[in-house]
Amino acid sequence: MTIPDSYAVFGFPIKHSKSPRIHQLFAEQTAQNLTYTAQEVPATHFQAMAQTFFREGGKGLNCTVPLKELAWQFADHLTERAQFAKAVNTLALQADGSILGDNTDGKGLVTDLIINQKVLLSNQSVLILGAGGATRGIINPLLSLNPAQLVIANRTVEKARHLASEFSNSEAQITGCGFAALAGEQFDVIINATAASLSDDLPPLPPNILAEKGCCYDLAYSTQPTAFVRWGQQPNAAINVDGLGMLIEQAAEAFYLWRGVRPDTQAVIRLFSVHDKKQLVEQRS
Repeated sequence: MTIPDSYAVFGFPIKHSKSPRIHQLFAEQTAQNLTYTAQEVPATHFQAMAQTFFREGGKGLNCTVPLKELAWQFADHLTERAQFAKAVNTLALQADGSILGDNTDGKGLVTDLIINQKVLLSNQSVLILGAGGATRGIINPLLSLNPAQLVIANRTVEKARHLASEFSNSEAQITGCGFAALAGEQFDVIINATAASLSDDLPPLPPNILAEKGCCYDLAYSTQPTAFVRWGQQPNAAINVDGLGMLIEQAAEAFYLWRGVRPDTQAVIRLFSVHDKKQLVEQRS
């Protein structure tokens, strides 16, 4: 019997991760012989544990909070989108033994927004909450869709401004600011890229910041609605979703990088949506 190839997701925390189930479904769809596990890895242990994983025969890793910038440093080579992002969520063992770093987050987000959620981004006003590794991974793909403006808001103002300056060019209107500076502004699309949802918290947002028929999108996901999703349940919101679709779409990009086969994401999204709704009903009953 052929030994399955080994893959994993590293993160801290990681117990909530749906990635093992998603990749299992992808493998079943495409007849790929692999295992995929979730491993809790604090930042201080990432380097050693990643080295051990690949030394012991691992073929690929996903890296989530708070490891994406460390994974960027760990990789021997980087894809163009990872170079721009300076954050890596996918590591892949190459034939020569080197490690390739990629960032599939932005591709996963825009695919979910445009294809699955039917959100218009061209000429729209877009706000990203947070200036960490998750934000780095989505800026360039969002800018490629030509929004009217892209604003990054963060508790540490200078971090937001510095990040915006890294991606600014003559064609893109991108700025960074603190949350207080958002008072009186309105945005068509608001994306929560902070870690606040992991602790059921909410960034300090002023009232009336979401434009009529706007979109609220939380990169985090949960069976229970996150604090940001609950905040987005307002009359003028047209779309208010968590990051499950992005998670599945970015996982499909990683799977394709590793296996050379592109899975059917729609079937997996439908399966998880039905399962999560059923679980939520059971928890409330």
